[in-house]
Amino acid sequence: MRFADTTAGVPYAKDPAVVRYKGKYWMYYSRGPFMDGRWGIGIAESSDLEHWTKVGEVPIEQECEAKGICAPGAIVLEGRIHLFYQTYGNFPKDAICHAVSEDGLTFAKNATNPVFAPTGDWNNGRAIDADVIEHDGRLLLYFATRDPLGEIQMQGVAAAPIHSDYGREDWTQICAESILQPELAWEGKCIEAAAMHKRDGKLYMFYAGAYNNEPQQIGCAVSRDGVRWERLFTEPLLPCGEPGSWNASESGHPFLFEDEDKRTYLFYQGNNDHGKTWYLSKVEIGWRDDIPYVMEV
Repeated sequence: MRFADTTAGVPYAKDPAVVRYKGKYWMYYSRGPFMDGRWGIGIAESSDLEHWTKVGEVPIEQECEAKGICAPGAIVLEGRIHLFYQTYGNFPKDAICHAVSEDGLTFAKNATNPVFAPTGDWNNGRAIDADVIEHDGRLLLYFATRDPLGEIQMQGVAAAPIHSDYGREDWTQICAESILQPELAWEGKCIEAAAMHKRDGKLYMFYAGAYNNEPQQIGCAVSRDGVRWERLFTEPLLPCGEPGSWNASESGHPFLFEDEDKRTYLFYQGNNDHGKTWYLSKVEIGWRDDIPYVMEV
């Protein structure tokens, strides 16, 4: 699978999020700022997870979205698609927004957007790269933020009641420091793009290590409570490609999708020209003794 948004003539798609809804697969992704100078969120659909067709965009409507939106996370809850995405272009003021859809194409924005930004002296107030998962009767929201100097990207988490509106008043930050920050050499100064999965009572976080094209590569950590995390590997689970391959510059920004047959797929972004173009692809993830591995094609 290779997918890119070519609306503006440049193959460019990042930050995938995939759900199955009403008999189709839906993918939400960041499309480049080539049309009006702003990042946006594209919508594609598929019947087989392999062949994707762009079918729309999430409109930029609210005042907080004026400079752009991107990096969606998606989940189906109570018969609707919930999209959690970030504002863009406000750097330390960028925050997480929420919208819902009953058809996959049209979204009603949360009136309280942005619904979440972190607090505390351990971060700079920014929240990006949202993903959510249901756990112990709550919806957990994972986000990337930075240290007060804006240099180190790291992970945090908030929670809301599962049957809430997911508005600004519903979220409570449940960490007083970063829950996962870069420590390994290949992670550089960045851990971002948490991609959440629940299996046998445990939570798994597939994450992107290092900033884009350094190269960014994908690791994995595990937790029982959603706050305390332990890495499963010291090397990337999904590394960038060999020189000359389509993803030689990066394999990054993951999203973990579990299909109705319980097979799991890791969607991710890659390129081989240091970010002039971007494509989305996927690999199937197998499980051996609750440890994920990349299945051979």
